[in-house]
This record gives sequence, structure tokens and C-alpha cells, in this order.
Amino acid sequence: MSNLFWLTDEQMVRLRPYFPKSHGKPRVDDRRVLSGIIFINRNGLRWSDAPREYGPPKTLYNRWKRWSDKGVFARIMEGLASEHSDFKAIMIDATYLKAHRTASSLGGEKGGRGRLIGRTKGGMNTKLHAVTDASGRPIRFFMTAGQVSDYTGARVLLRSLPAADWMIADRGYDADWFRDALKDKGIRPCIPGRKSRDKPVPYDKRKYKRRNRIEIMVGRLKDWRRVATRYDRCPKVFLSAIALAAAVIFWL
Repeated sequence: MSNLFWLTDEQMVRLRPYFPKSHGKPRVDDRRVLSGIIFINRNGLRWSDAPREYGPPKTLYNRWKRWSDKGVFARIMEGLASEHSDFKAIMIDATYLKAHRTASSLGGEKGGRGRLIGRTKGGMNTKLHAVTDASGRPIRFFMTAGQVSDYTGARVLLRSLPAADWMIADRGYDADWFRDALKDKGIRPCIPGRKSRDKPVPYDKRKYKRRNRIEIMVGRLKDWRRVATRYDRCPKVFLSAIALAAAVIFWL
């Protein structure tokens, strides 16, 4: 098939430092298996529908699940992002990702964080909170249930923000505590004030226009069907799909 996806030799060289070591029996061809995993995630296919050129579907799924549980795909994205990010300015935003019935049909594990799926006006959703560099390339992700406010994601991601000159965000992040926390980290906020404020908040309008880059990033992520629609019940596996998409689209 001419439309199959294959990782190049140069891309494999960049990826191999993040692969876990093989113990005992050697792994089957990494390039073939990873290319198949990317093809499945990009096109939103069932594992059983994987083209035969990628090998047995069970091999693809087992590698996907095992490496997702170990956080390998998240480390790949974070590692590649740390090599070439531009931190003159960073941006934050959140978006809804539709949850398919196969992801939300069963309850979460007792005593756990749940499946991070919530009911909103648009139905069952997961909310993805993202931070990008100045070029709109993703460097951090955090997932919550769909009904959770943007502030919650901002509070969690605040701890891992890199040193930057500016933070660009829409007025949904206009909160005094968030502005003060950014200033404590040496980051200047470029966030318009809410309309309910008594006094308008000054901000750099020219710099704020760059915020469309994070919206473009979200749109490109959603081109991957297993990102735009959540089929995975396990939040960690779904976050791996997002991290893998980000690594392939923006960092490879």
C-alpha cells in the first residue's frame, strides 16, 4: 500500500535513546512496529485492521500498551521538545476531546482518579490542557475531565513551566493568583482581562496575536483521529496517543 507510514532512518536515530532496554528475547523490528502504531493512531483504526505490512496486530497492540504503561511515549515527546524548544514566550490553552462510548461505558477503578471523562453540554468529553513554546510546539500536557475548569490545568502545569520571558493566554486564564504566580517565576503575563473587571488590564496586543499558534497546534493534533476522538478507557494510554502525535507532527 502506497499510503502506509514509515519512520525514516534519521527519525529512528532520534527516537532510539528513549526506547526501554530489551531484556531476554530481542524485540521485533522497532521501525516496523512503531510505524504501524503511528499509522493506527493517525487514522483511528482498530488494531485488528492494521495492514499486514506492519506485522501481527497483536504485536502492535502489546507494544503500544506496554510502552504506554511505562510512559515511553510521553518521555519521547518531552525529550524531543527539550532539545529544540524556543522559550522566549510560552502559551497555554485547553480544548475538549470527544469521548467515544467505548471509552466512557464503564466506571473507573475504585479509589483511583477515574477515567478523566466528564459530561458537558457537548456530551462526554476529556479536556486537554497544553503548554507550547513560542513557535506553538507542545512541551507539556495535562488531562482532566471535561467539566474541570481551565484554572485547574493551569495550576498543575504551573509547577513544570520552563523559564520564559512571557506567558500568552486568553482571558479564560485571567486570575490574580495566576498572574502573581507567573511573576514569582519571572514570567510576564500577556493575558487580556475579563470583561467583568472594573479596570481594564493592560497587555501587549501585538504579542497576543501570536496566540493563534497554539490554536493551530491543537487543530493539527486533532487531525489524528485517535486524538480527536477518545477510544481508550485508560487515561494514560490516551495521553500516550496525544504525546505520540505531538512528537511525530512537531518534533520529528
